[in-house]
Amino acid sequence: MRKISLVFMGAVVGASAVIGITEGRHLLAGTAVAAGAETYRQLNLFGDVFERIRSDYVEQPDDAKLIEAAINGMLSSLDPHSSYMSPKNFRDMQVQTRGEFGGLGIEVTMEDQTLKVVSPIDDTPAHRAGVRAGDIILQLDGENVQGMTLNQAVDKMRGPVNSAITLTVKRDGATDPLEIKIVRDIIRIKSVRSRIEGDIGYVRITQFNEQTFEGLRDSIEKISREIGPDKLKGYVLDLRNNPGGLLDQAISVSDAFLEKGEVVSTRGRNAEETQRYNARPGDLTRGKPVIVLVNGGSASASEIVAGALQDHRRATILGSRSFGKGSVQTIIPLGANGAIRLTTARYYTPAGRSIQAKGIEPDIEVLQEAPAELKGKDDTKGEAGLKGHLKNPTDATEEKSGSQAYVPSDLKEDRALNTAYDLLRGVQINANFPPNPKASVPN
Repeated sequence: MRKISLVFMGAVVGASAVIGITEGRHLLAGTAVAAGAETYRQLNLFGDVFERIRSDYVEQPDDAKLIEAAINGMLSSLDPHSSYMSPKNFRDMQVQTRGEFGGLGIEVTMEDQTLKVVSPIDDTPAHRAGVRAGDIILQLDGENVQGMTLNQAVDKMRGPVNSAITLTVKRDGATDPLEIKIVRDIIRIKSVRSRIEGDIGYVRITQFNEQTFEGLRDSIEKISREIGPDKLKGYVLDLRNNPGGLLDQAISVSDAFLEKGEVVSTRGRNAEETQRYNARPGDLTRGKPVIVLVNGGSASASEIVAGALQDHRRATILGSRSFGKGSVQTIIPLGANGAIRLTTARYYTPAGRSIQAKGIEPDIEVLQEAPAELKGKDDTKGEAGLKGHLKNPTDATEEKSGSQAYVPSDLKEDRALNTAYDLLRGVQINANFPPNPKASVPN
């Protein structure tokens, strides 16, 4: 059976929510735990309850839905990232990783039975309609979201191209709920965007899909060619509010800036499940200075890249603490019955750090002045704020929740970005830029 290992944050309506597709042969292989008598007794109890519902419930229940709900309940009781995927959702996930699919272009997560927007994806129907990060979705075409699972809500938001859906959202600063009509479209995710800022190359990665490394490589080549290697001061890699994506792409993006060394490792319940991923020779930037921007919305694959470049002292990490999503999920196909997404490992940075429920601490903290209506409301809960999250294996007392995620649309007001430009041009001086190869890694 082919298994897919991944790390992700939230779910996506028309976008990839996974961060890693590998064969995952080392996971869950050759370990069978015999079920004891008590386990079988509990399974008999489940069967008794199931039959009682089927025979005595006030209305005829749907057996398949009952079983799916039971499986979902079992998996969701483990941690916020384990869940069941119906055959349709499993097929959707496989399509999404290719970076072209139908949908709204909105990333959502479920927190305490509340459907919350992580962020709209650039140049998608949701983005153009005015959906904002932090919006709470109350209704979908007039149907209350409360009581839906995340998969059910996502499934309802998907639909045929050119069909419309109305989202009723609660927004901080707004007195009454807002109704936003969105027309579904084919979502073509351009995960890498770049531009030239005088003598600096700016590259933004919005998520990690199958085209990400290729897009990054093309951007670096174009920037170097147009500015010229001698005039190029360096690169800004913007990973703010990037929720994650494919693990192999996170490794390749990290490798683009490294000559050698470990990029990331994954460690499961048993020592033999550990797997390490290493960089190959060849720094695409030819050693030019790099500043990586992160914030409270930078999760999973973004944190793998930031952690690898920070541990190798290859880049200076600037902004606010990242989300803290440090666990690995494996997609285990169930034949015609869909698949389960099961947390099977934690990932560690090259220095052996688990960022689970802690996040990546920036080398240089730069906080953004938020608009008056968002002050005190622009922080993300982070992994540590999710109910039932895995504890940090090193020190659970060091867990940290809440980190700023606001990014202004006006570039002139973007403190983190402008600080990065000033550092690269020598207008500002900071002891952490360029990074000292002998400096200790922030915990």
